[in-house]
Amino acid sequence: MNTPSRLTTFTGLFASDDEAQVRAIQVPLIQRDYAQGREDGTIEQIRDNFLDVLHLAVSGENPDPVHLDFVYGEVKSGVLEPLDGQQRLTTLFLLHWYLASRAGELHSRQPWTEFTYATRPSARLFCERLAVSPLPASIEQPSAWIIDQPWYLFVWRHDPTIQSMLVVLDAIHRRFRTEDAKTAWMRLVDPIKPAVSFLVLAPSDMGSAADLYIKMNSRGKPLTEFENFKAHFEKSIESTRRAKEFAERVDGAWSDLLWGFRGEDDLIDDEFLRYIGFITELCEWGDPEADVRERRELLSHSAERVFGEANVRRSESLDFLFSAFDVWGGRDIAGLFTGLFRGAAEQAADETDRITLFFRDQRINLFDVCCRTFGETSGRTRIFTFGQSLLLFAVLLHLKHETDAPRARIRSLRNLIEASTNELRLDRMPRLLRDVERLVRDGALSELESFNKQQIGEELLKREFLVANPELTPSLHRLEDSHLLRGSIGAFCLEPNKFAARTDAFLRLASEPEIWPEVTGALLATGEYQRTTNNRRFQFGTGFKRYENAWRELLTGADREALSETRSALAKLLDAISCCEELEPTLGALQSEWLAQREAELSFDWRYYMVKYSDMREGGSGIYYSEGGALGYSMCMLRGGTTTLNSRYRDPYLLAIRRNLGSPEDVEDPWFTGHEATPRRLKLTRSGVGIRSVSQGLELSGPAVEEFAEVYTSLRRELGASENGLIEIKQVDGIDAVDRILLGADVLRRLLDAGL
Repeated sequence: MNTPSRLTTFTGLFASDDEAQVRAIQVPLIQRDYAQGREDGTIEQIRDNFLDVLHLAVSGENPDPVHLDFVYGEVKSGVLEPLDGQQRLTTLFLLHWYLASRAGELHSRQPWTEFTYATRPSARLFCERLAVSPLPASIEQPSAWIIDQPWYLFVWRHDPTIQSMLVVLDAIHRRFRTEDAKTAWMRLVDPIKPAVSFLVLAPSDMGSAADLYIKMNSRGKPLTEFENFKAHFEKSIESTRRAKEFAERVDGAWSDLLWGFRGEDDLIDDEFLRYIGFITELCEWGDPEADVRERRELLSHSAERVFGEANVRRSESLDFLFSAFDVWGGRDIAGLFTGLFRGAAEQAADETDRITLFFRDQRINLFDVCCRTFGETSGRTRIFTFGQSLLLFAVLLHLKHETDAPRARIRSLRNLIEASTNELRLDRMPRLLRDVERLVRDGALSELESFNKQQIGEELLKREFLVANPELTPSLHRLEDSHLLRGSIGAFCLEPNKFAARTDAFLRLASEPEIWPEVTGALLATGEYQRTTNNRRFQFGTGFKRYENAWRELLTGADREALSETRSALAKLLDAISCCEELEPTLGALQSEWLAQREAELSFDWRYYMVKYSDMREGGSGIYYSEGGALGYSMCMLRGGTTTLNSRYRDPYLLAIRRNLGSPEDVEDPWFTGHEATPRRLKLTRSGVGIRSVSQGLELSGPAVEEFAEVYTSLRRELGASENGLIEIKQVDGIDAVDRILLGADVLRRLLDAGL
């Protein structure tokens, strides 16, 4: 009687209470030699990768447990004969021997030591001798010590399995020699939280082992990863009505389908694995009972979990697998995606039917991208993103169900994906998948629950707007497709009579980043357009194409109420430029007219200074911090690429004062770090005298060198500064009536002229 399929560990194989307990593992005669120790570039990489995974699983303060692929075979009289998994089992045996030796846990007659090879008598004898020979603690190279033992026979140098084992033992030693062997051993054999586990499949109706091995490994060549998967998968679904159909499709229609997407090796194995991996993950996300988490495992394991006999939804999942392949049959796949999407870099501003995609990978054929990149990562980041998975799923749903209005629904989905950066997490994917189905199949926007709530509301508002104003559909789509908005238009007034003109004006501004410095000034002249992201931080636009994400931070990511001031200022600016031929002169005139009005009123608030002195807007991030939760006369201006005060930043007032005087070398270039309430001073290099911008005016600080004290004191009095150094600026209701930048430049000049 054979053992049932079960999840276990290497030592756990021998600890079963079943009738057919495994008491030994014997690699059968029909198997090939142990290969993971071969001196070959490809094999070496496979070996290194596998040992890296095992090392991470048992080492460090936060080990990363791993589930390996299936071990497949049959049990005869208590002896497991693996037909697939021999290489992994052998490496695990060697790792157990090594760690048990170093941990003082290698004892005679331990069940797990009953591991041997039937391929050659020499390999069998080597395993027997190794299992009872603990490795001394002081050994530098395990292979050298083993070869030097009296039981090691000289003729074994010709046995490829033994030689491979010696190479792997040395590789294990290099990785694990500095680890706490006792801790690693306990993690390895822990029956509750095992470091390394795998699924054992030993079905009772397996039939002839030799016949099955020949089927799985024809021509004596090593199975490819896809051939392994296919054999396991066919076995997993053999009791279903679709088992025969699967084998026929894989070798027929589905191979024909993927042939057009083959890689440079002229094979489609990887493409099959990636696309089936994608479908398997979708099926798992679609199971409300599934334990959705990131797993480092081979596809065979996840496919068994989704399509195996233990899953009550296997029939539904298999149907989806078949339809996910079959819907592409007979279609011009590239043409389908080209007709639906376009890349953000494509110059087709007047084309509103196609939906712009903003993914880092600008290829728009999502089926092709999936077949080439699904499952790959850069660090912990997926190459084929959650957003791409949801969009490809949407296309599959449309093709399968022939849904109504696919472009409108998929456009809304694109908008939701772009606005849901925080929501696109693995633990939320099952709920997001259900939302996609509601949207694409039924158009049920109001029933969506898991995408960004603000964007769901905006999509409903846009739907109502277009029902009432269908002629504005092209304008709205063009606006949504702006790289600065990516579907979110909460910063725009939905006034039908002005919407098209404002869209044209905005897209002109967005397409000419060289005038963005003027845009930031003109926009501020029309109103307080900035957004408060907390009571300390304020987001403005940027004058730099390189940091264009600042505009997205400003214009998107908030509900319409939070964007009301931004929306009002932007509407005024767009109305002002909608009819002009040349943008830059118009933007300059808007600023000049507003500044003239303020100067006539002698009202110089923080907006006046930021509009008049462009140096105060040169922070590429568009982010400012200010004391007391309100913008005033003491601010921090962050550089592009930074979002916090942890790195160097500018004080815009002090920067403008120094620049206004021509940036004299005797005055330090003002960079600062620390909290916004920390005093910041423009310092003279010779004397250390400083100037600080405060709410009441300018504050001087005395010299750092005593020899300048007398000159400083005399000049302080001439400037009308108090004993504490405060030069009060005339104000009306807390607003400057004198330009503090001009005053500051004059004070700075007089300090320098005095030799300070």
